[in-house]
Amino acid sequence: MSTLSTTTGTDASDSVAGYASAADAAPAPAPRGIRPSDDARGSDRPDATPGAASAAAAPRSARLSSLDTLESEAIHIIREVVAEFERPALLFSGGKDSVVMLHLATKAFWPGKVPFPVLHVDTGHNFPEVIEFRDRTVERLGLRLVVGSVQEFIDSGELAERADGTRNPLQTVPLLDAISRNRFDAVFGGGRRDEDKARAKERILSLRDEFGQWDPRNQRPELWNLYNGRHTVGQHVRAFPISNWTELDVWRYIERENIDLPGLYYAHEREVFARDGMWRAVGEVSQPRTDEQVITKTVRYRTVGDMSCTGAVESAAATVRDVVIEVAASTITERGATRADDRISEAAMEDRKKDGYF
Repeated sequence: MSTLSTTTGTDASDSVAGYASAADAAPAPAPRGIRPSDDARGSDRPDATPGAASAAAAPRSARLSSLDTLESEAIHIIREVVAEFERPALLFSGGKDSVVMLHLATKAFWPGKVPFPVLHVDTGHNFPEVIEFRDRTVERLGLRLVVGSVQEFIDSGELAERADGTRNPLQTVPLLDAISRNRFDAVFGGGRRDEDKARAKERILSLRDEFGQWDPRNQRPELWNLYNGRHTVGQHVRAFPISNWTELDVWRYIERENIDLPGLYYAHEREVFARDGMWRAVGEVSQPRTDEQVITKTVRYRTVGDMSCTGAVESAAATVRDVVIEVAASTITERGATRADDRISEAAMEDRKKDGYF
């Protein structure tokens, strides 16, 4: 059963030539971190070091900050994938990592538009604020949005609700269906090695077999920033341009580039209840049990996944600078602190990745 709906652009049956035609139709809006008159490595960048203008003759590498290096690597990976593959797509949920990924893509191809669609697997339990942000961003950048719906698979009987009510593990089948139906041969993801030990095992280009599965013991070497995208019919590649970033890198980059995010990432008052060592928001798909007390707390979200398994953290961080300071002092990753689905077992993430999850 097809579970795909699309906004602007062409459908999966279009030719490769037509695949990027919508992206070429009009100039793209400038990313927040770019001004037309700026040199890509100019001394007027927000993070430029004092005296950079007078050091113009110095080797380029000597003038790169850590964020510049990470940005340069990510943009290089994005361009390499687009050059090597016929039908790439970018996973875009409206979460911070996917927002940074899309920002990097707009920089990689500006002043042209991003030459590939964005893909979101909607669990039906997403935060409404995040879905609104996703749609607003897609419209602003003139992108084609492909949506795979977990709810449609449940309605058709192809998937069944879990006893715990969590839908995050149910995303794999709609994801693989969307990849197959749209013939995507490369899919960008915002996975980072610091999130989980299973993600730490992955290469930047990670081959998936004809069933969308990942074999952690059959990884290709990646030497000297050379990325092997070779694949056969039916296989595809997952690409992780920000694999080497940390959560702190992401937030420092958001601050530097003035990147807009859903308000959930910043401190706000919300009705919550305690469960499994996390603060869970009261909502349609997240209801307290009779023994769980509902209270109002000032919280924020470090990750914005499925409402039924994503917890908030107590925080007064109301600005990007506040969040940077808070994350710098944290000793636990955002997934470890706020994602119940990763606590099912020690190998929860790896098991899902082997089945085709990101």
